[in-house]
Amino acid sequence: MKTDTSPARGMRDLLPADTAVRDHVLSAITGVYARFGYQRIETPALENIDRLSSGQGGDNEKLIFQVLKRGLPAETAPGALRDLVDLGLRYDLTVPLTRFYGANQARLPVPFRSLQVGPVWRAERPQKGRYRQFYQCDIDIIGEPTILAEAELIEATTGALSAVGLDDITVRLSDRRLLAALAQAAGIPAGEHARFFIILDKLDKIGWDGVRGELAEAGIPRQACETAVDMIAALQDLPAGKLAGALAATVPGLADEAASDLAATAACLDRLAGTRPLAWQFDPALVRGMGYYTGQVFEITAPGSGGSVAGGGRYDKLIGRWLGKDVPACGFSIGFERIVDLLHGSQPPRNAVAVLAEPGVHPADALAAARDLRGQGRVTEVIRRSGKLPAQLTRLEAAGFTSYLLMREDDAAKPQPRPLGGETPHQQD
Repeated sequence: MKTDTSPARGMRDLLPADTAVRDHVLSAITGVYARFGYQRIETPALENIDRLSSGQGGDNEKLIFQVLKRGLPAETAPGALRDLVDLGLRYDLTVPLTRFYGANQARLPVPFRSLQVGPVWRAERPQKGRYRQFYQCDIDIIGEPTILAEAELIEATTGALSAVGLDDITVRLSDRRLLAALAQAAGIPAGEHARFFIILDKLDKIGWDGVRGELAEAGIPRQACETAVDMIAALQDLPAGKLAGALAATVPGLADEAASDLAATAACLDRLAGTRPLAWQFDPALVRGMGYYTGQVFEITAPGSGGSVAGGGRYDKLIGRWLGKDVPACGFSIGFERIVDLLHGSQPPRNAVAVLAEPGVHPADALAAARDLRGQGRVTEVIRRSGKLPAQLTRLEAAGFTSYLLMREDDAAKPQPRPLGGETPHQQD
């Protein structure tokens, strides 16, 4: 009877061609981030369940893979299972970062530029493009209270996306402080602000008619909803130079600091857009779902992505939950899996050399030839010659090899690598 060898539902096996794309994307992204001074850290896959379910993770807290303290007893009373859980698999990299900083702050510089890359797990309902295990790539600046952090994070991330070949991108910018002031000025009851933000966050998927319908179903006063929609429409896509004035005129109660911060970040984006292909827009309807954001939020979209390819914002209160004092922090997360899907099939060749050893060639000679090539910085594999040479060369080219070195027993001179794909074997041999 054949055993099922499929991976767990919502998980994937990655073939060499898949990992080649991922390695290319990761190398390009981390190379850019390193030049900005971000230092890579690692945190455990498991975190205390109380930390993961502390109310800061939004809907992700409903998707935690919970881990038992010990093996499940033979008889477990209904409802007692939760008492046996003390750990959970991390669902993002931000919550572990806050614990990491709290534990190691005395040994870290201020500000601290963090780079994290690694898998996270969510108990999603598996579907196309949505997995239970996937990679995230985050950068964060901890200890910088000004918009220098926001502006640099955006510049670094747009540069990283450009490095992997995504130049046609748009940065969307908003601020949670603006949304709170807007909701209050529109007359939305204070107890309904969170629900209002959750529904507004669906605008890209359901449109304004859908937003109005869900707000009505939620029992939020119609006039307040219409006022909020009108205020958002009045602010949409404002240029940097008009942003501060329009915010002051449209949203009474918005703190001067929030308005000036938005205007400053917008001015930085204008300047950046003059140096590289980049579009940006002020989008007061941008919410982002995480409950820990306290200031500016931002996303990056690209054609064909079906959603954002990166997103983040300021979260000045999250670290303070564990330290007893607030610490300014701001972060940006790249949608690593979505970018890999966008670039699938466009990975560079391996640029590898195949050392083809004919029967009779001593293994020591073949290994010595490969050793010389590796010393020149070439990726090299030793492969036995078998079958018809044209067919074997075709297979090598399909596997990503760009050249080969054919070794025969009677070779008098030291052979040299030959390119694959350009010449036919009989012309070469």
